[in-house]
Amino acid sequence: MSTVNSSEPITVEVRINSGLADVWEKWTKAEHIVNWNFAGDDWCCPRAENDLRPGGKLNWRMEAKDGSMGFDFEGEYKLIEPHKTIEYEIADGRKVTLRFETADNKTIVTETFDPESINSRELQQQGWQMILNNFKNYCES
Repeated sequence: MSTVNSSEPITVEVRINSGLADVWEKWTKAEHIVNWNFAGDDWCCPRAENDLRPGGKLNWRMEAKDGSMGFDFEGEYKLIEPHKTIEYEIADGRKVTLRFETADNKTIVTETFDPESINSRELQQQGWQMILNNFKNYCES
């Protein structure tokens, strides 16, 4: 069953004090993804698989640290433009686009995604922004 919501996509963004090549690597390499792919301190990403090529799969495990819940975030890459764009489709059919740009000695990461129909737009935007903020913190540490 698809959870695709026909409403407008949601966009989140961060400006990172790090170079584009470093930011790209930390977004795309599994050994880095496990260090930032969670929204809060009570969650973790114990496993990440990332085959970064058109037709390649991503599978990032997200779990509560207390073991009370968890899920696999899965999808398939559709477009890869190194250091510029990543497009993928989540297993439920929703589309995600990431753009990587530089301005004022910062790397700007903009993520646009189709919302699902279970949680409010506000909650989804907040959750994805928290993960992106965690990514920014990881890149700058």
